[in-house]
Amino acid sequence: MATRGQDIVSVIKEQIEHFGATVTATNVGTVVEVGDGIARVHGLSAAEYNELLQFPHDIMGLALNLEEDNVGAVVLGDCSLIKEGDEVRATGRVVEVPVGDALIGRVIDPLGRPRDGKGPLNTDKTRPVERVAPNVVLRKPVDTPVMTGIKAIDSMVPIGRGQRELIIGDRFTGKSAIPIDTIIAQKGGDLICIYVAIGQKTSKVAQVVATLEKYGAMEHTIVVAADASAPAPLQYLAPYSGCAIGEEFMEQGKDALIVYDDLYKHAWAYRQISLLLRRPPGREAYPGDIFYLHSRLLERAARLAPEYGGGSLTALPIIETQAGDMSAYIPTNVISITDGQIYLEPDLFNAGIRPAVNVGLSVSRVGGSAQRKAMRQVAGKLRLDLAQFRELQSFAQFGAADLDKATRDQLERGRRITEVLKQPQYSPMSLGKQVMILFAVTNGYLDDVPVDKVIACEESFHRFMGANHPELEQKINDDKEIKPETEEALKAAIQAFKEGATY
Repeated sequence: MATRGQDIVSVIKEQIEHFGATVTATNVGTVVEVGDGIARVHGLSAAEYNELLQFPHDIMGLALNLEEDNVGAVVLGDCSLIKEGDEVRATGRVVEVPVGDALIGRVIDPLGRPRDGKGPLNTDKTRPVERVAPNVVLRKPVDTPVMTGIKAIDSMVPIGRGQRELIIGDRFTGKSAIPIDTIIAQKGGDLICIYVAIGQKTSKVAQVVATLEKYGAMEHTIVVAADASAPAPLQYLAPYSGCAIGEEFMEQGKDALIVYDDLYKHAWAYRQISLLLRRPPGREAYPGDIFYLHSRLLERAARLAPEYGGGSLTALPIIETQAGDMSAYIPTNVISITDGQIYLEPDLFNAGIRPAVNVGLSVSRVGGSAQRKAMRQVAGKLRLDLAQFRELQSFAQFGAADLDKATRDQLERGRRITEVLKQPQYSPMSLGKQVMILFAVTNGYLDDVPVDKVIACEESFHRFMGANHPELEQKINDDKEIKPETEEALKAAIQAFKEGATY
């Protein structure tokens, strides 16, 4: 019996000797009010702005309002599981998102959680979603194009790598179609694409993913989805998460393209959060820092100088206007931040001119420096011809019979250019194909083709060139310009096509 007592004593002594309880200090607070996705927490005296907070049931929150007696936090999860009196812990971490090649081909939410049922992400590298934009010293002028495969855009509103080009227009004018076609056009190329869906219908996000998979574009694409059913804080975080993923590729020296669809819904989500946090409202009830919301996001798109890796991040933000009002608060803000805009007009769309690009209101502030020489050779004339046609068209409707021959010829040329610039969805074209057909129309080779036959003639022309002169398209793609011998061969090929043309 004594032996057993001694054994117990020795065990207790051993435990006391090896007792190594470490003391840890945790910043803890208590929920004093919760509702509408917002929790007010008393305590958390050392909480930082944008710090992640740990609520019960593994729910995370984000500290956005640091007030004198409480912290206003947005809840990144199911708010109904949190109740008054719950303990909240500060994590000491800011919001981070997983990054790296493992994300390519996946659909994730803004916190990096998989949404596609393909299992966990095989990456342990993360980046904070918010970061200061690269300064002027780190940047290089934009000089390399992003080939969208869309004739109307590559010829007249070129987009360069590292540029921010706004796509703006009313509902149902084909805004999302342009970046989706651009993503499809990068198949087999070196551009990694990120599509960020903010506040979209879940069915639309599923449709976009299905389309990208159908055309083999998910092999170079990441989809970050915060659909309409997601809480406002996740919609607010979505574009910053997508941008952080893109910056990782940019800093590796790669080229990335990011689409924000759309920033109007992003501003709505931020306004909702701000009003619930009782921040003072300003114009249209948006908070005072609504401009900074988008400027700090879009300024992160850049083309880095070669000594800093030489990568690029190109941004295509989308803004949905209400009844064509480009002078509303959010559209004017984003127009002033971006390097140009593509304006899609409902009247053109309804008239069957698709993509419905309004050439007069669309502009690229990078311009010809982000265009291949071959495209510059055929497109310089194109924009002028189309602008003159639009001007003449408004006069011609009053009395076509009184017009002189030169004016009538210009109108006819303009009608054919308009037909050539029409393009079906999901059918992006290579540089060579675009240059060949634009060369034909701007040099008058289609002037004798009836307007209603131009589209059929173009299809027939591409088939003819593919079957009889595939080397011409390849040469333009390789040289990136129309050399004198290529021009002669192209003229001869167009003549041969016209002699035996059937369309």
